[in-house]
Amino acid sequence: MDLRRSARTTRSLSTMTSKYFSAAPTVDGALAKREPVESSTGLADRVKLRLRTPSAVVKPEQTTTAIDSDSSVLTPPQTPSSRARKHVEIAVEKSEAPSLPSPRKKARTRTTSTGSSVAAPATAPVGWETTYDLIKRYRATTIAPVDTMGCERLAEVGENVDPKTTRFQTLVSLMLSSQTKDQVTAAAIANLRARLPGGLTLKSVLECDANLLQSCICKVGFHSRKTDYIKQAARICQEQHGGDIPDTIEGLMGLPGVGPKMGYLALQCAWNKNAGIGVDVHVHRITNRLGWCDTEKGGPEATRKALESWLLPTHWQAINPLLVGFGQTTCLPRGPRCEECPVRQRCPSARKYIKLKRVKREIKVEEGIVKVEVKEEAMVKREVEEEKEEAAEAEAEAIVKEEIEW
Repeated sequence: MDLRRSARTTRSLSTMTSKYFSAAPTVDGALAKREPVESSTGLADRVKLRLRTPSAVVKPEQTTTAIDSDSSVLTPPQTPSSRARKHVEIAVEKSEAPSLPSPRKKARTRTTSTGSSVAAPATAPVGWETTYDLIKRYRATTIAPVDTMGCERLAEVGENVDPKTTRFQTLVSLMLSSQTKDQVTAAAIANLRARLPGGLTLKSVLECDANLLQSCICKVGFHSRKTDYIKQAARICQEQHGGDIPDTIEGLMGLPGVGPKMGYLALQCAWNKNAGIGVDVHVHRITNRLGWCDTEKGGPEATRKALESWLLPTHWQAINPLLVGFGQTTCLPRGPRCEECPVRQRCPSARKYIKLKRVKREIKVEEGIVKVEVKEEAMVKREVEEEKEEAAEAEAEAIVKEEIEW
């Protein structure tokens, strides 16, 4: 019984395998021809051989369909086995042509009156020239203290005045102007001319007593320290510069109490050299309010570098008195008069004044009759920006005081 069942199973298996392998592909892709089955034992061996033979591996480049020359049957391309998969590396030939530089524009440079080159950026604040002209027109009809008592106007000039004395008086005026109003500086210079023997000259400062010098400038901020600075600066000018003030920014900043602002202003006013912008607290504050600079926390020196990077050198000397006077009359440190500002429509920092009405009701009783009087008072709402400006201004003043004390 088992033998019959085994023989029947063998015959069925031989029939199935003969149909299946009649068109099975070989390793080289050709179709296998049908072969007669000799015996059940040979058929079983053949089946085992076929099962052990690995499937044909199709190369990655082979994408066409294999066609047998003796048959018109089409065989689809065989899927490669996961074990026999190969990674094909594609070699890319590098061009031997020389690489071209990126099309970057060459940086423009400007030459100052001292011969130094200043790099110019590609762009400047949009509409700065219009804003500058509007402020200039406004300042032409608005007189500020700097217009009559500025440091460049306090020095004596004339045929009978030695040019060295004029330059020295200009330097002393600038040294006294730090943290001091122009009116106080002008009064101090007048005291020095009147009380020092021989007037305000390099020789009289060197020979006078320090107490006398200090009493002449006692209304000036940090007058005690400035007295020492003026004495030391006069000695350096006498010993190292032939009795004259230095004519370079390095030499001027080498004097005690002289910073970049005083140095560049002294070069412009005393030597007529346009080497840089004199940036004080007014120029620093206004240019940041106008959006010309973003150096509010960097201080005046950062503002100077930012302005010189795009502002034309023809405006370097004029921008200081222009904005200083504008800051003294209109763009005040606290409570700027934006309603009177000629560029309030162009200034990004212009505060929006909100007019509110405060109503007062007063009740009076006259001859048994109750009367109610209503009074309206206009008031301006203080915004948060004003408090921020006050804090920033106080911080800038603290920085300047530290520099002076140092």
